Amino acid sequence: MSAVMITRKVRKWEKLPGKNTFCCDGRVMMARQKGVFYLTLFLIVGTCALFFAFECPYLAVHLSPTIPVFAALLFLFVMAMLLRTSFSDPGVLPRALPEEATFIEMEIEAANGNVPAGQRPPPRIRNVQINNQIVKLKYCYTCKIFRPPRASHCSICDNCVDRFDHHCPWVGNCVGKRNYRYFYLFTLSLSLLTIYIFTFDIVHVVMRKYQLSNQREQTGFTVLEVLVCFFTLWSVVGLTGFHTYLISLNQTTNEDIKGSWSGKNRVQNPYSHKNILKNCCEVLCGPTYPSVLDRRGVMQEDSPVSAASAAPSSSSSTNPVPQTTVRTHTHINLNIKSRAITEGVGEK
Repeated sequence: MSAVMITRKVRKWEKLPGKNTFCCDGRVMMARQKGVFYLTLFLIVGTCALFFAFECPYLAVHLSPTIPVFAALLFLFVMAMLLRTSFSDPGVLPRALPEEATFIEMEIEAANGNVPAGQRPPPRIRNVQINNQIVKLKYCYTCKIFRPPRASHCSICDNCVDRFDHHCPWVGNCVGKRNYRYFYLFTLSLSLLTIYIFTFDIVHVVMRKYQLSNQREQTGFTVLEVLVCFFTLWSVVGLTGFHTYLISLNQTTNEDIKGSWSGKNRVQNPYSHKNILKNCCEVLCGPTYPSVLDRRGVMQEDSPVSAASAAPSSSSSTNPVPQTTVRTHTHINLNIKSRAITEGVGEK
């Protein structure tokens, strides 16, 4: 039985490569490994629920009614920053189309020339100048593009991410150019919330112990919260301090681990303004970059079906379905000079 091609419209997020999951018709983008993210939600929501249920009623009456109000506002801000970090596109770069990949391969072969047998070809790199500093752009063999400055390929999500910082399993997403500030605000506000709950848990235990009333309520849940906050405090506050240090230098975690700007061989960080305030303003108060993926765009796809099921009925015989497919793609200009203009760099 012969088969015919039927054209149907699909969202572009359904055909995007990589190892990401999409929800809400492509509006939500996360990594596939989300188990630790659910643990993060459970720890934050569970600890705050215990605090509101057992400590806040007593502290609001005997100390101040503003304690639960401030805790609620801080909790809502933490959850907003967490969800904003986890559900957004971190700055994924689209892969080259087949035509673009073929053209880049031809350019590389022409530049390298004929390599003798038994010898390794030269590395696929390009040099650009940023603030009088030479920066190497590496070629990604998976995405078939020369990665922009500070971009890197995430092995977990299998995508190149612009200004890649790291892949964070606690938020279930990569941390990159488009969600780094929200990640930092999440860690900072979570540190404040943990310190806040930890402090008033201790205050609650002390007030219960030395109160003049003969009524002694159980404080078992309070002790549990103190233990959770105590062990969480070190990691969360330490992480916030580390990223505060990176922001003051305008540096990423990936660059710090690799020692990209360690000062060896007179290699300095070309992105640093040599001023802590300017670096912080650029990272935290800079423009919000739009996503380049066009996840919710529409494209057309051919689907093979049997001729019997595709036969038009009498009601539609006068309006046959055209079999010609018009494919639409998001064309991303990978020319280094055009990217250099947007990034404020010049090719050399």
